Amino acid sequence: MLHQQTLTQLRELKLLGMANALQRQLEQPTTSTDLSFEQRLALLVQQECDTRHERRCARLLQQARLKYPQAAIEDFDTRPGRGIERSRFTSLAMDDWIAAGCAILLTGATGCGKTWLACALGQYACRQGRSVRYLRVPRLAEELRTLQAAGSYAKWLVQLAKTDVIVLDDWGLIGLDALTRQALMEIIDDRAGNRATIITSQLPIDHWHAWIAEPAMADAMLDRLLQRAHRIVLKGESLRASPAGDVTPTN
Repeated sequence: MLHQQTLTQLRELKLLGMANALQRQLEQPTTSTDLSFEQRLALLVQQECDTRHERRCARLLQQARLKYPQAAIEDFDTRPGRGIERSRFTSLAMDDWIAAGCAILLTGATGCGKTWLACALGQYACRQGRSVRYLRVPRLAEELRTLQAAGSYAKWLVQLAKTDVIVLDDWGLIGLDALTRQALMEIIDDRAGNRATIITSQLPIDHWHAWIAEPAMADAMLDRLLQRAHRIVLKGESLRASPAGDVTPTN
């Protein structure tokens, strides 16, 4: 009866990890009796910490809205000819690029894995307890008009400025209108040197200035982006279709 009361109280206090761990200990009394009180308590506390971390990661991943939420850096294809060696990729993934507010610029032909890699890096950031937001640049204009009509554009910019990692996918795919250009300038300016940014683009970096079109704004954007940037040019054939004809989620 006392055990059941304790389990109920733990759940009421939202200590679900501890409650589940205690339940398992009660169901395996022979194993738990071999441990001291301090060891059993330590296991309960560790389970609570692990449970909270898992819930936070799941919440961050949901909020990130990644195109490929299941993409993981452990699964990235670093075979020869892809344009990035496994040692460099591992070093990049484990580096403090997020804390340093760096930009990762992924360029290459369509289908070579840019979007998938960006999502894998974003997913890894979520697993580290970082906030992430995925934005597809060609759809920004529509989203911006909706935000402005609702009067929430300024609040949206503030939220993005506080987000640890922003993914800007398909940069340079279509022409920029004035509203989107200004929004990108605001986003990049807020993040320069403080928050990390991942950009994917089929357009080589040397052509970005012309794509932005407005010279002064292009100078300002690129100056902020390139001062702390890891540049990766992915190569190789398209990974979208496997030999069996299955579609692989890459870009």
